This record gives sequence, structure tokens and C-alpha cells, in this order.
Amino acid sequence: MREFRTSFCDLLGIDLPIGGLTHSVAASAAISQSGGFGVYAATRDTPDEIREKGAALCKAAEGKPTGIDILLPKLDVATSDRAAVEAAIPESHRDFVRMLEQKYEVPPATRMGFRNRQVRSEELWEHQIEAVLASDSEVFACGVGINADVVKRAHAAGKIAMALVGSPHHARKAIECGVDLLVAQGAEAGGHTGTIGTMALVPQVVAAAGNVPVLAAGGIATGQQLVASLALGAQGIWMGTLWLTTTEHAMPDFYVEQLLSAGSGDTVVTRGSSGKPMRQIRTAWSDEWNAPDAPKPLKMPYQDILVGSIVQAAEEHGIAPLMHQPAGQSVAWCSERRSVGAEINRIMNEADRTRTALCLNL
Repeated sequence: MREFRTSFCDLLGIDLPIGGLTHSVAASAAISQSGGFGVYAATRDTPDEIREKGAALCKAAEGKPTGIDILLPKLDVATSDRAAVEAAIPESHRDFVRMLEQKYEVPPATRMGFRNRQVRSEELWEHQIEAVLASDSEVFACGVGINADVVKRAHAAGKIAMALVGSPHHARKAIECGVDLLVAQGAEAGGHTGTIGTMALVPQVVAAAGNVPVLAAGGIATGQQLVASLALGAQGIWMGTLWLTTTEHAMPDFYVEQLLSAGSGDTVVTRGSSGKPMRQIRTAWSDEWNAPDAPKPLKMPYQDILVGSIVQAAEEHGIAPLMHQPAGQSVAWCSERRSVGAEINRIMNEADRTRTALCLNL
């Protein structure tokens, strides 16, 4: 696949122009082992967990390049003072969550969930940054909120700094901060996402990026889309949703079946999960929060703390209508359980056939 080697590959010393983000150490390592670039999404983890999982990631990747990603959104919460955050949550929002608990007969959670076990704050960000910088992963990745100080610290630690952007404006700001790699993520993407579609976004970010490599993201899962991304000026692709149903990711069966049965039209954007726009599989959870009479979701981290217990309880007790999974419109290609390596082979074979067909038809 030498014809698909790009400046992105050269920057990281990898074989294939495929990057991927997962919440699974095993799946992220498998992407790197298969010739791509795997990044572990650590924003849900405590600093100690980041240190532990970062070490496990590098060990599993066996010397192949890896990255660790965290989110650094601007917040009005400086310290991880749970009592202060709890006190700021309006009673009307608590009433709405209590209504959902009664309506769907949700028993209490027996433990904290990932949304409310720690308070997202500037204090937490700093500890997470330190943990990522102390890791042996080659890349410091920032899904939201990159800044010049973080880039400078990443470079001082000998790391490549990568930022995910959803608009040309954010791309220009990231370039000014000194990043080495950009991901242009279109609105089709799962998780926190913007409003500009991938086809419109990628060439604009490429134009703003200059010599900085750009990866195309948002609704991507095929070799045809890899070739199209290269045609738009990107140096590779970036995927998240596709890995969710891989054997290495080891998602709970309920979520795997939910993803395998979903199409592109079964995703929806809601602020009800974290306070920021998030594309996920449509369920009663998103319907309830998007309803006209629902309270306006709170900003992060207040929404996280508000819904953390009910989200944990729904998963813990199997309350199917409220169980939801972030996913992009590329979920249409999550058609069966395959290994990470099998998915990458499929994409590269499709890309090779597409390139050949284009050359023959020109």
C-alpha cells in the first residue's frame, strides 16, 4: 500500500493513513499494531487511571506509535468542588431527572458512573495533562480546547501535539498554538461534534493548515471515503464509531446490538448527556431531553453531575430505553463484529480498488 503513504504516515512512522480513537486500550493498541495510529480516549479517567492505562497501551502496542486524548473545554469551574457544583443545579432539573427515574422505573445506582465520579474542572484538567505528558505515548491529543501552553508542554515532553477541530476558525487557532497534526471532524461524527459537514469542512481546514497534516473525520468508515478524503487534501482518515463493534473493544452486548442494528438516520444530536452537543444513537434518553417541554440542558460539568447517577443506574440495571451510546453516521457500516485488523484490511482493500477504478476511468 505504498501508494497510500502520506505525510501523516511519515510524521508518525506508520504504514497506513488511518487513525482511530477508542475508549478501549486493547482496541487502540490493535489499530497501531495493524499499521495505523491508535489513540486512547482518556477524558473519563482519573489521573491515576491515565497513568495505568497509558502504560498498558504502550505495552500492548509493542513499540508502535500511540496517542492519549483528553478534553480541555473552557469551563467556569476552577476546582473539583462537588458541593459547589451540586448546589448550582436548579431544582427544576432535578425534578426532571426524578420524573425520568419514575417513568422508566430506574432503581438507584450502586456506584458512581463515569459522568459523576469526578467533577470536570480546570483543576482536573491540569492533573490529567500531567498524567498524559508523563506517559510514553508519542502523541498528546486534544479533542476540545487546545491551547498554546499545552502544546508547548507537549513539545517539551518530546510529544507530537494533535488537535481535533470542527470549524476553520478552530483550525486557525490550533495552528497558531503550534499543533503538529489536525483532525477536521465534520458534523456526522459521533460524540461531541459541530455543525459543519465533513465534505465542506475538510478542504477549508486543509487550506488553513498549510504544511500541517490534516485527517478527515466524521461519518467515515470505508476505503472509498479514504480516497475521497485524500482527494480533498487530507493526509488520512480518523474514525471512532467503527471500532465500537470490534472484538477488541469488547463493548457490552446490548450496545453492540444497538450499534449493529442502527443506520445513519438513527443518530441524533443532544446536549442531554454532557451539556455539549453530542451525536449518539437515538433512544428515549435523547427524545426526552430534546422534547419541547424538557428543561434546557445545563453546561458542562453541571449536566454531567445532574445525569451521572441515572445514566449509571440505567446501564447497571439494564433500563434499555435510557441506555445510549455516542455514535456517528458511519454506524451504517457497523454491520457485523470483526477484529480491528479485519476492518483496516477491508478499508485498505476498498481504497485500492477505488484508486484503480478511478485511474482506469480517467
